[in-house]
Amino acid sequence: MKTNAQLLHIFTRTPLHVGAGSSVGAIDMPIQRKRHTQIPIVPGSSLKGVLRDLWEKGSQEQIELFGPESEAAEHVAGNLLVGEARVICFPVRSARGSFAWLTSPLALQRYARDAGSRDSVPPTDLQDDECLAGEGVVVQDRKVVLEEYCFTSQGKPEDAAKLLAPALANDELWATLCKRLVVVSDGIFSHFCAAACEVQQRIRVDDDTGTVASGGLFNQENVPSETLFYAVIGERKDGALNKLAKKLADHPIIQIGGDETIGLGFCTVQLKGGAQ
Repeated sequence: MKTNAQLLHIFTRTPLHVGAGSSVGAIDMPIQRKRHTQIPIVPGSSLKGVLRDLWEKGSQEQIELFGPESEAAEHVAGNLLVGEARVICFPVRSARGSFAWLTSPLALQRYARDAGSRDSVPPTDLQDDECLAGEGVVVQDRKVVLEEYCFTSQGKPEDAAKLLAPALANDELWATLCKRLVVVSDGIFSHFCAAACEVQQRIRVDDDTGTVASGGLFNQENVPSETLFYAVIGERKDGALNKLAKKLADHPIIQIGGDETIGLGFCTVQLKGGAQ
């Protein structure tokens, strides 16, 4: 069956925490990641729930698009198909320009495939100490310093910038993409996505004493602001994507993940054309 699909671009305006639920390492509250790449994701089930809540609960249109919420209700599949959101651009500290947006050949190839784009993507033979870098982050002698690592630029990421620039319309920060974009090897991209997320120290306060509860110090991992995710959204019946587009036009900023009351998870969302 041929399914129409579009790309939902999700740009984090504040740090984002979609929890993994358990921890086996030093982070008490880690985020969800792809197991084989360690790149952060937003599961399709989480994203679907956020989109569902844009409609009045139990309304006919909500049920048509997402299916009934109650398990006791007659099972009817919704007309919207919501995939997981993947990182396509990840922000890291830069010695010049404050920060850079990182991506990789593999991430770009997957994005181009899902977008149905025929634009060329950067070569896959970048060494771990090489990159393609926008002029806004190059220090001197083609050197680019990201976090504590130094890379040598092999040119400008013009093809990658052309592919990604339309993702967010009318966003002044995203308009600086050409200057900030850096394409690194797939392994380096995975490393930064795994090691350069924010880790926030938090405390749990005892309501009776007003002081920190015993064992109440914990840390929480967050995806940083200015990260760009994208998700493939399909439709089982014509018109479902149009209804979603109209709703998102009225709600260009949505909240995803936990800790809404302390400002986490607020994101700009825009729906664009994808593969048919």
